Amino acid sequence: MKITANIITLNEEKNIEAAIRSVLSVCDEILVVDSQSTDRTREIAESLGAKVIVQPYLGDGLQKAFGAPLAKNEWILSLDADERLDTNAIEAIKHLDLENTAYDAFSFARKTYVGKHFIKLWYPDRVTRLYNRSKCGFESSGGHAKVKTDNVKALNADMLHYSYADYAEMIKTSHKFITRGARIAHEEGKRSSKYDPFLHGFGALFKALILKGGMFHGIHGWNVAVISAFSSYMKYALMLELQENE
Repeated sequence: MKITANIITLNEEKNIEAAIRSVLSVCDEILVVDSQSTDRTREIAESLGAKVIVQPYLGDGLQKAFGAPLAKNEWILSLDADERLDTNAIEAIKHLDLENTAYDAFSFARKTYVGKHFIKLWYPDRVTRLYNRSKCGFESSGGHAKVKTDNVKALNADMLHYSYADYAEMIKTSHKFITRGARIAHEEGKRSSKYDPFLHGFGALFKALILKGGMFHGIHGWNVAVISAFSSYMKYALMLELQENE
């Protein structure tokens, strides 16, 4: 059974070549859904044989779902531009019998990096990315979306996620997600009490350092735990501010 890779992009000229090359041995079609990049993303993708579709950003779920109906294959492998298939994932996919499988989708363990540092605190961070489009697909969501199906097989395989170049970029990006998360929650009718920033911020720190053992992962475990706790605190603080300004 053949597979179509579906990669979403926005100004990803530094990442798109590596993302495409990582799937070439298991995908016979590459679709790039580009959110109006102003750099060389589309040019590089097309030079590697990808079919590029320009689509203004619709939100994470809708953007990832956009290319699926345009694929020539039923099986879709969805990637962000900063993700790659590890060698064990390539081998696992090659050994799948997709024509006869009882599963609708397959998940990978995602290994996230900040710069050169693998963040053990976030592993395995299961993500469902290989799916049969006739049986399931990405949910419509403004935030980070998931493939909607319970019939998933967890592969003993990794997806590499080069999420941030360094901690400065992580902090900068967190600001965007904090603001967007607060806005989406507010629009969905969710409300924050004056206690929620403290409860969620402390809860995130406790979970990361104690429950997940981040305190034993060295400086990188502590860095990620503190940034995550701050992000959680500020999301609810901004929700509270939005309520007050209604």
